[in-house]
Amino acid sequence: MRQGPCSEEDCFGLLKQFEHVLESDPLIDEVGFIHPSQFTLLDKEAGFSNVHLQPNDETSSKFWNQDHKLGISTDILVQLCKDAKRVFLLALEEYKCHGNACNEPQIKSISSTLESEVMTHSQAVLLLSSDFGTAWNARKLILSKTDQLYAFTEELRLSGLVLSNSPKSESTWSHRRWIIKMISRRFSTPQEIITKESELVESVGERSKMNYRAWYHRCWLVSYMEVEQVIQELNKSKRWAGLHVADSSCFHYRRRLMLKILDSLYVKGSNAYDKTQAHKIWKEELDWNKGLVERYVGREALWLHRRFLSLNWIMHFTSKHLDVSPETAESIIMNEEIAIFINNEIHLLESSMTIPDTKFEDYQAQALHAVAYILWLTKKMPELRRMLEEKLGTEKVKCLLSTIGEDRPSLLHHLVNV
Repeated sequence: MRQGPCSEEDCFGLLKQFEHVLESDPLIDEVGFIHPSQFTLLDKEAGFSNVHLQPNDETSSKFWNQDHKLGISTDILVQLCKDAKRVFLLALEEYKCHGNACNEPQIKSISSTLESEVMTHSQAVLLLSSDFGTAWNARKLILSKTDQLYAFTEELRLSGLVLSNSPKSESTWSHRRWIIKMISRRFSTPQEIITKESELVESVGERSKMNYRAWYHRCWLVSYMEVEQVIQELNKSKRWAGLHVADSSCFHYRRRLMLKILDSLYVKGSNAYDKTQAHKIWKEELDWNKGLVERYVGREALWLHRRFLSLNWIMHFTSKHLDVSPETAESIIMNEEIAIFINNEIHLLESSMTIPDTKFEDYQAQALHAVAYILWLTKKMPELRRMLEEKLGTEKVKCLLSTIGEDRPSLLHHLVNV
């Protein structure tokens, strides 16, 4: 049964034109699906009466291409995708058949032609159906046989184009990681590629909120970064994180960067400057986080980030030795520097417990997060319980436990019994 306003024969013609558009403009950096009613409006906004490739052809109303932006009419998507998959699978089957044949020069020439067809048709398929794994796997099969860096950088460009319309496509992000691994193994990993990848994730994050897959990809990139680049990433991502305080993924990325800095302290050859710089970075992050906590009331992501910062600050920067692990955190001996830090945290708790008469929900959430944070810290440092009772009084501490018990009984059970 025919899908949409075009016949099956017309749609095969549209597929050819679609692939022609992609070939004729290799700099296309964004693709999207457009309702037919929007084509005229796009033409007017672009300042052209008609920007289609074939103004006298019926297919001219199916694709819009201007300034390296490609729009595809929604009324042809279903049939166009079916035809693209059909043509791709036929080409892939034929390619595999020739791949199993003998290595005669004529056979090699045919295989090269078929490889080109598979790459062309798979590109069309993936721009229409980004999670079609067979197409990504076919491209991996062909790319794994090449030794040209350009082929892999072009593959990054294609997957970036797919992400412009499908920013949460797990298959696409996974394919990018495969490409980077191949580049790293065969050509070493140019740091500019890692930088551009990180910038891509931030750009995608602006357009696609709470995109866990994109931020996971950015965290994965940290393993390829030198310490200097890690510090640059910390500085570059700070502004974005400060404007998106509810996005836990961004703070998880910062934690991954900071752990990389900690790891560098244990590398043979690290010197006193490395430790001093790490100490400075951690202190600045703590101060910055405290400012955000006080400015953006009731944001749990900020308090969770503070847990990470506080525990590692105590373990690695206020202890005499840099060999304390989370498992042995309870054995940390209180010293003057730790006491000063804990005293400051208690002050933060007290200020966060102040709820205006209006009793806005954000302030109530702030108080709850602050209490959960300080009680969590007492589980890591039992000595803190005594300091809390001395500073606030035994009754006040019991009140804190009661506050948690009323709102989050399961959390209280965890804090008390773990």
